[in-house]
Amino acid sequence: MEILITGGSGFLGINLIRYLLKKDFINLTSLDIADFNYPERDKITTIKGDIRDKNLLIELIKDKELIIHAAAAMPLYKKEDIYSTDVQGTKNLLEVAYQNKVKRFIFISSTAVYDIAAPSPVDENSQLNALEHYGKAKIMAEKISEEFRCKGMCVPIIRPKSFIGPERLGAFGFLYDWAKDGKNFPIIGTGKNRYQLLDVEDLCESIYLCLVKDKAVVNDTFNIGAKEFTTMREDFQAVLDEAGFGKKMVSLPIKFTTSVLKFLEFFHFSPVHEWIYETAYRDSFVSIEKAEKQLGFVPKYSNKDALIANYKWYLTNIDKIKQKKVGISQSNLWKQKGLKLVKIFF
Repeated sequence: MEILITGGSGFLGINLIRYLLKKDFINLTSLDIADFNYPERDKITTIKGDIRDKNLLIELIKDKELIIHAAAAMPLYKKEDIYSTDVQGTKNLLEVAYQNKVKRFIFISSTAVYDIAAPSPVDENSQLNALEHYGKAKIMAEKISEEFRCKGMCVPIIRPKSFIGPERLGAFGFLYDWAKDGKNFPIIGTGKNRYQLLDVEDLCESIYLCLVKDKAVVNDTFNIGAKEFTTMREDFQAVLDEAGFGKKMVSLPIKFTTSVLKFLEFFHFSPVHEWIYETAYRDSFVSIEKAEKQLGFVPKYSNKDALIANYKWYLTNIDKIKQKKVGISQSNLWKQKGLKLVKIFF
């Protein structure tokens, strides 16, 4: 089948393309505003373009049977880009897909749609109350997706926890950099909170299941996350232990640290955005029972497994990573900004 993957040059996109190629899917097309600079370039069709360009979509989707919509403007993007890409871009895709009778449209949403203060685990029926523009845009995009479901389209919605794996950097790049250099690493609060992550391979498996399972089973909304996870302190400590310098996670006071980060963010000098520092000290995990029962989803990797594997990938690819420009996507190194100074004392 002809499959279009939006955001194919991104962290999830390239991992999904590699996963589907291993599953013998051959008619894959990547659409992304960024260049596709991976060895798999010769195995797929690559289109450089923007999902906000509806005329491009009209031409592109004519022969597509399945769409996996993973493109998004992430939290560090400008507000106007987040809403125009994540909401209007999603609407554009759905409208053109509906006109062309696309068989399935899998939308990759986020658990950022949930209220961060809601008791964990949250399930798919929990209140949606996003903290930042990114999560709010995802809620709006989900509502549009549900409207097309009501029109008869098959639109599985996947809400993944923060996922990691090959090509993933972002905020996790800070941890890997400090671990590599033999530094302790700061954590907001005691770190005794449970914070669920997700290996990108497990996420790809859930998407694959939504591609191949019966329409009546998959035309729904699913939380996806790791099955096995401990506390944030324990899981992140596994990376420092892997580095082998005997370093530890160091607790920082919650109110003081979040206030400083909020102040720095106002002046564009914070290394992380609000959703990260306001969730880092809270329990944050979702129920994956629905995906387990309906999709047959069985996560292979624990938090520790995923973090250590991602750290090993980072070490193996450090020279290539350093050649990339610092950016704001999950596949780029983020500027450490104020953390550079703090690192000296750890």
